[in-house]
This record gives sequence, structure tokens and C-alpha cells, in this order.
Amino acid sequence: MDRRSLVKVDHDVPTYVSALFSCAMLTGAGAVFNTARILPGQTVAVIGLGGVGLSAVLGAAAAGAGRVVAIDPLESKMEAARSMGATDCIKADGDTIQAVRDLTNGGVDCAIELAGSVKALETAYEITRRGGLTVTAGLPDPNQHMALPALKLVAEERTLKGSYIGSCVPQRDLPRMFALYKQGKLPVEKMLSHRVRLDDINLAMDRLNDGTAIRQIVDFD
Repeated sequence: MDRRSLVKVDHDVPTYVSALFSCAMLTGAGAVFNTARILPGQTVAVIGLGGVGLSAVLGAAAAGAGRVVAIDPLESKMEAARSMGATDCIKADGDTIQAVRDLTNGGVDCAIELAGSVKALETAYEITRRGGLTVTAGLPDPNQHMALPALKLVAEERTLKGSYIGSCVPQRDLPRMFALYKQGKLPVEKMLSHRVRLDDINLAMDRLNDGTAIRQIVDFD
């Protein structure tokens, strides 16, 4: 581990809360704050509502997005997304692109793909408005390729941008996120779905496998 990734955490941030500010929060919220640089009032879509995607929903709400559209194939994810600031939830199916376009009058200002699939990335690109930004922080199979209409990229002045770990620098970004948490603007505790003992680690893994967990904390004391 690089010592530059170590960040001092204030005593008034509970340990179980600080543990939630890890890879998912840095990647999801970081993609909103650093890569997309969402401004108040903008419309944002988040595709993929795992831990990283829900972190992006929290980040978009904290950034003051006027509309946050959460997209996932599992309806069970919708309630969690709404509790974290999503204004609209759409099930990922054959009508997703048209549904988002209808909802946002032609497309969102920024679509953030966090599902880790090329199909999701293509959907994110198609639901972004003319002149808009599409961000991807998902990690698909390295052998997958995206088909992109080059003319549309130019004629509609689109931007497609990658985001690795939310373009974050831990020593810079974590203190900012902790500050937002203390102000009540980044309620990361909503990510915590379960606290388990080490003896129940297999149950925790089962929850991850069936999609019933968001973030789980293992208590060792």
C-alpha cells in the first residue's frame, strides 16, 4: 500500500461509517464530483445500482443534480436508490432508452455507467443528450468492444470519458467527502444494509451473490 493513500479520520466519524468510504464511494461519488463535475440543476442518469452505482446516486444528490435517474434490471434496487436521492427509477429493459428520453426531454446532461458491461455503456451513451457527457467507471470483460457511431459523436458534440476510481486522490477527496457526511449532505450510512460477525461471513457472501446486500460491515469486536 502506498502511504499517500492513508488518510486520517476524525474521531467524530464512527469507524463503521468510515469503512464505507472505500472503493465504492470513491469510484461512484468520485465519478460525479471529479470526472463528470456535475453542477446544480443538471440531469444525471446512473446505470447499475450496486454499491458503486448507489454511491454515485448519493454523489449526484449531494452535487445538487436537479434530476437523478437510477437504472437497473432489478426492481429491488429501486427503493434503495430513492432513499439515496434518486428522483426517478427505470427498470433496464428493451424500452430503457426511450423511457429516459421521454422523461428528460431528449436525454440527460450526463449518464454514468457503473454496471461493468458494454451493453450498459451503449445504453448510457444513447440516453445522453446532444452535447452531453457519458462517463464510464465500470470494468467490463477486456475482450468486449463498444460499437460507437462516429458521426453522432461529432455532429452532436458528445463527450465519452473514462473514470478510474472516480478520478480520486484519497488525501484530497476523502476529507471532502467526510465533510459532506458531517454536514448531512452525503448520508453514506444509508449504504449499510447489514452488520455481521466474522462467523457469519458466509451468509454475507450469500447476500452479495443474490443481490440482497448493498454494503456489509464485519464487526470484529
